[in-house]
Amino acid sequence: MSPSSTFEKYRASRDQLVALRDDWTAAVDDFRWPDVVGPFNWAIDWFDAIARGNNRPALIVLAADGSRVQRSFDEMATRSDQLAAWLSSLGVRRGDAVMVMLGNQVELWETMLGIFKLGAVVVPTTTALGPDDLTDRVKRARVRHVIVARQDATKFDDVAGGYTRVSVGPDAPAGWRDYAEAFLNPAAPTPHPGTVHDDPLLYYFTSGTTSKPKLVEHTQVSYPVGHLSTMYWLGLRPGDIHLAISSPGWAKHAWSCFFAPWIAEATIFVYDYPRFDATDMLVKLRDENVTSFCAPPTVWRMMIQADLSAGPGSLREAISAGEPLNPEVINRVREAWGLTIRDGYGQTEMTAVVANSPGSTVRDGSMGRPLPGCPVVLVDPITGAVGDDGEICLDLARHPLMLMAGYVGDDARNSEVMAGGFHHTGDVATRDADGYITYVGRTDDVFKASDYKISPFELESALIEHPAVVEAAIVPAPDELRLAVPKAYVVLAAGYEANEVTAIDILVFARDRLAPYQRIRRIEFSELPKTISGKIRRVELRVREEELAAGRLTTVEWRDDALRG
Repeated sequence: MSPSSTFEKYRASRDQLVALRDDWTAAVDDFRWPDVVGPFNWAIDWFDAIARGNNRPALIVLAADGSRVQRSFDEMATRSDQLAAWLSSLGVRRGDAVMVMLGNQVELWETMLGIFKLGAVVVPTTTALGPDDLTDRVKRARVRHVIVARQDATKFDDVAGGYTRVSVGPDAPAGWRDYAEAFLNPAAPTPHPGTVHDDPLLYYFTSGTTSKPKLVEHTQVSYPVGHLSTMYWLGLRPGDIHLAISSPGWAKHAWSCFFAPWIAEATIFVYDYPRFDATDMLVKLRDENVTSFCAPPTVWRMMIQADLSAGPGSLREAISAGEPLNPEVINRVREAWGLTIRDGYGQTEMTAVVANSPGSTVRDGSMGRPLPGCPVVLVDPITGAVGDDGEICLDLARHPLMLMAGYVGDDARNSEVMAGGFHHTGDVATRDADGYITYVGRTDDVFKASDYKISPFELESALIEHPAVVEAAIVPAPDELRLAVPKAYVVLAAGYEANEVTAIDILVFARDRLAPYQRIRRIEFSELPKTISGKIRRVELRVREEELAAGRLTTVEWRDDALRG
């Protein structure tokens, strides 16, 4: 298959989804993944093909101090060629694992493209990691080269290995090559490395909410082609300006800040701030004419605390991702802006597979329906039967192109997650008569109280409607009578005190909105433990409750005894 025919098939599939962005039924019925079996390299066969001679902005990075760097599509193609040639001279080869540890800076995008063009494997790494985690990841991913921001280079002083070291920023340390060397000489277009569809492209470490991070392998097609589904969910069109709040090193950054926008030929706008400020972000959305905005629930909760009265500017698409978004937040934005935040679902192991798509009727509280090309089913964890309640799975018999190749070096886990002809996500959901899927929780988060099944997310959604509650996490607290009762850990909004009056007010508020068996019996005001990617680690809270029950810890909590009678 020649690169030109690959490009044409890829573009035809992209154009089909853009044309059907407001017609979910037709998109699901008619869409087929493009045939890219054989030689394929997304950075050359797709990006370079749309970028050469294209002077529209591909990437804009605005720093908090007002400094701004803008690159056109053509500039990105040329600079990534220069970088690829230089990295090749340093010994980077097809199949080599290259750890990339950069922030939201232009060099990150140049580096991703340059490494892809060589057929090497990118290992995205968050700058929040320290030497111990880096040692583990260098070893497990068999890293042969690292590209790191200058301020983080010292973290590798005690990370053993004979890897090439590249420093991004002025004054490269001794023993490190200076990234700026790559651009001292011109370079011809990078030759095709001969990569094929099932060659590795990305190694992603998961966020590790319940266990040691897993190492996920994505191929030359699973993300570069699979993110056609993500582009459809985001509602992107050629010429859009897309802003996503995401930290480099995590899969969601590749979703919304790399593949999906450039598949759509949209501009990626990045606001690189040291600390999130909702009011400042609202100004940037309007001033920069952002057309689509994707942010995690924590950011949306902070946004509704700010003044939304100035409107959304040019914003057309409002999207949430990372964890399910509470209906109260959706309602507040809809009332202020006339826009409905569209939730979606996916994992590091795949692209977006379920979403409230553009133009469809959004069911508040629902993640939406399966996206085009995504064979999503709900499987009963006991019987293995497909139905309307159960674990979210992908039907392997229908060849889900957007799915990972597997976990690197972990055959036992691969066998477990691919059991019974399905890829198992570990997430539980229900589906209504119209096909809308509603998240219930992780298989290890759902628990029973008085023999009733409790979905933490449902209770958390009730709590977040209270004006005093910014965030909440529900976990089981051991109880002699009921085995377990729901306990809420709550982060308070500014102006509210962590005292009995606030606690009782929140408990009464929740009681009036939940069924009797869902009654929240205990509440504690506390910061929530999170992964470095921002997801709540409920497993830590469950362990804490066991410690409290055993008398090994003490705390200040309020119970619902005062509400009885």
